Amino acid sequence: MSFISSIESVGEYALLMKKVLTIPDKMNEFLKEFIKGIFFLGVSSIWIVVIISFFIGAVIVLQIALNIDSPMLPRFTVGVVSREIILLEFSSSIMCLILAGKVGSNIASEIGTMRITEQIDALDIMGVNSANYLILPKIASFVTFMPVLVVFSMFNGLLGGYVICLILGTPSVGTYVYGIQAFFQESFIWYSMFKSMLFGFIIASVAAYFGYTAKGGALEVGQASTNSVVVNSVLILASGLVFTQLVLG
Repeated sequence: MSFISSIESVGEYALLMKKVLTIPDKMNEFLKEFIKGIFFLGVSSIWIVVIISFFIGAVIVLQIALNIDSPMLPRFTVGVVSREIILLEFSSSIMCLILAGKVGSNIASEIGTMRITEQIDALDIMGVNSANYLILPKIASFVTFMPVLVVFSMFNGLLGGYVICLILGTPSVGTYVYGIQAFFQESFIWYSMFKSMLFGFIIASVAAYFGYTAKGGALEVGQASTNSVVVNSVLILASGLVFTQLVLG
């Protein structure tokens, strides 16, 4: 993708969002699609969030326990460091990278298929704001459900560490739990939630853009889905860096 085409894509994305972010013509249709999006984009992602968070949390605690083995550091440091990693970065940034592959590709392929089968053209001919009708409920539902996924991720990440301490005993469960509670800052949870909502908007809107602007046939839909995952991954990392500097810097 050349520099010029990249600039054009940014402009197309901005114009698409201008059409998307308007008040729906029929609120009952919006609410119906919104609830559907909650289940298909949010609830259906809980299982992958739970499984990945549990095992990554266990690995994080195991690695820290093995590498922080110094008489100069108290053993509850394992719980403190693991908590900070899971709360500040893993449950928001890393989980959103994973969801960019699952949810982003889902949105891009669904809307892209509607584009190449001329369903979107039919909506436009009928005078419907197709961008608002198709994309806004997906963005709203995914952004709304992101904090729920983050809470699931935090809980299961810490639970994975608890289980690994229970099995190996280094550190002990009591020491690990004490470390989780020590120097705890509630603001870190809110920080992760707000950051995940920003990432949720990026994932849903960028994926929808690639699907909405897809041209050609099934091959191009697959390419649009792949491009949405790649671009979302880069944007999540870049915006995460900026957001962290602005909020915690």
